[in-house]
Amino acid sequence: MQYYVQLLTIEAVGVAEIFMNLSSYRSRMGVIAFTALTLGGCNSSPNKATEQVTAPEESITALEIAAPKVIDISMFAKQAFTQEPKIVDCETAEGTATTCYQFITAGAPAGRIPGPFCPRTTTDGADVGGGWFSKEGSGDLVDITGEFILKLSEYYGDEKWMVYDAKTNKIRYTATKAACLGAARPDVEEQYKQNCIECELAYLDDDFSRTFLIPTTPIPAAKTSRVRTAGIALDGSELSGPAPVDAILGAYTIAAFDDCGGHINVHQGYHYHSTTGCTDSKAKTDDGHAALVGYASDGYGIYAMKNAEGKEVESLDECRGISDDIRGYHYHASSPSENMFIGCLHGESVRQAGGHDGPPPGGVGGPPPDGPPPGNDAPPEK
Repeated sequence: MQYYVQLLTIEAVGVAEIFMNLSSYRSRMGVIAFTALTLGGCNSSPNKATEQVTAPEESITALEIAAPKVIDISMFAKQAFTQEPKIVDCETAEGTATTCYQFITAGAPAGRIPGPFCPRTTTDGADVGGGWFSKEGSGDLVDITGEFILKLSEYYGDEKWMVYDAKTNKIRYTATKAACLGAARPDVEEQYKQNCIECELAYLDDDFSRTFLIPTTPIPAAKTSRVRTAGIALDGSELSGPAPVDAILGAYTIAAFDDCGGHINVHQGYHYHSTTGCTDSKAKTDDGHAALVGYASDGYGIYAMKNAEGKEVESLDECRGISDDIRGYHYHASSPSENMFIGCLHGESVRQAGGHDGPPPGGVGGPPPDGPPPGNDAPPEK
C-alpha cells in the first residue's frame, strides 16, 4: 500500500492531461479503446480517477474511445522502485512538452538475486551456468555449460576460442571488479579476452540508481525511431537495447546472461537483453493474451511473444507492435536469442539526462545498430 496515496494523485493528473490533449489524440490515433488506470488492492472504485474530472458524459465517452492506454503502476513488483513513482514535466526527443512517470530504481531486479552466469569447470552442467544468444539469432538462449565452453571453437567455427585452462579444465571468468570493468565493455581490455564475463551487484557504487522517464500517455510519433533503451521491466530492471554481439565475440568473450536473460555491468546495473518469462505478469486475462513484461520507453506495453496457448501473434508491424480493443497499440517481445525486445519505437520517448536515452558508453549493453525503417501503421490483432 506504500504507493497508493501517491498513485491516486498520479491517476487523477494523468486523466486530466488526457482531457487537455484529447483533440490531438483524436487526430493522431483515430479510434482506440481506453481503459482507465486502476489501483490493484485499493478499496476505491476502478472509475475513481474518471469521477474526479468534471466533464460532460459525452466527453468521457470520447475519451474512452480515442485515448491510448496509460501505464498501470499497480502491475510493477513490490520494491521495484526505491522512491514512490511520481509525475514530472518532461520533453520528448521530438520536442513535445508532456508529463512523464519518473521511476527510480536501485539497478537490481525486485524479488530475486541474479545469476548464475558462468560455469566454473568444463564438466559443469546447466544448473551452474546461465545462457547466451544462439548463433542462429533466434529461438531460446543456449545453456552455458562446461561442454558449451569446451566446444566454443567448434560452435563458432574459429579455433582461436580457448576460454578455459586445458590443464585444469577450469573456465576463465571475470572473478573480480577490476576484471568486470575491463571486460564488460565493447572494447575489451587485452588481458580479459578469452573470458566468460560476469559481474556482481556488489560492484555497483553504494549510491547507484537508475532513473527512467516514460510519458504518462503514449504519443504516436511521426516516424519510428531506433531502440536505445527498450524500456523497464515489471521488476524495475532495464529492458536494454541490443548488445554489441560482434564486439563481444570478436574479443573471444561470452557476456553470460542468467536464465532470465539478464546480466550486470556497473553502468546499467542488472538489465535484460531477452525475456524468458521471469518478468511476465502473473495476472490472468480473459482473452488469453500474452503476459505483460514491462513498458517501452515510449509508454506502450511490451507483452510476451506467445499467448496463453503458446502461439505467437501474427501480423506485427516493423516495431513488433499491433493494436487490439483492450490494450490499444502495444508490442510483443521477440524470441530470447534475437538480441532485441522490439524492433523500433512507435511513440515519442524522452532523452534521459546527459543527452542520450541509452546506456552510457562502455557498457556491455552498448550502442545498438539502427532500427527498422520508419512506418507507424499497426494492423489489428487477430
